[in-house]
Amino acid sequence: MHPHYEACSPGEYLTSFIFMKKLVFKEVEPLRGFTLIEILLVIGMIAVLATVVLVALDPAKRFRDVRDAKRSTDVQSILSAIQTYIVDNQGTIPAGLTTTEKQLGTATSGCTIATGGCAVAATGDCVNFSATLAKYLKSMPIDPNGGTAALTRYSAVVDANGIVTVKACGAEGGTNISVSR
Repeated sequence: MHPHYEACSPGEYLTSFIFMKKLVFKEVEPLRGFTLIEILLVIGMIAVLATVVLVALDPAKRFRDVRDAKRSTDVQSILSAIQTYIVDNQGTIPAGLTTTEKQLGTATSGCTIATGGCAVAATGDCVNFSATLAKYLKSMPIDPNGGTAALTRYSAVVDANGIVTVKACGAEGGTNISVSR
């Protein structure tokens, strides 16, 4: 026998064998996953947080603000085009622009509108600047919420002093969008 094992008693030899077996065939603990309850709790918390964020952000108001921002830009663009036309034509106001407020677009009737600070009273108070301002505008701006090429939902008027005012008739959120020069 091997000299090392001669000194071992049978009990020591058995203990040694069991220890070696545990080293070689190490018992592996099973991996622990998430329970159904834990997963449902996390999903519930995410849902609550998402609801709180959506309510706080108020997406409807954000969309209104974006549409009103586009209207402000459109009103500025239309007024700049009219002003440039007046300068290029030695002070002549575009045909159709009068002291009576008119809705811009290609329509010849159905132009009455009394929202957003606009007061287009007669159904025939329409003016088509598509050709007149084509040199200054690629296309006539259209209201982002219901405007068409025929009825843009923008109006223009000139006062007795020659000051031109352009208005966005579809303004939302209780605001009136208009620019005068």
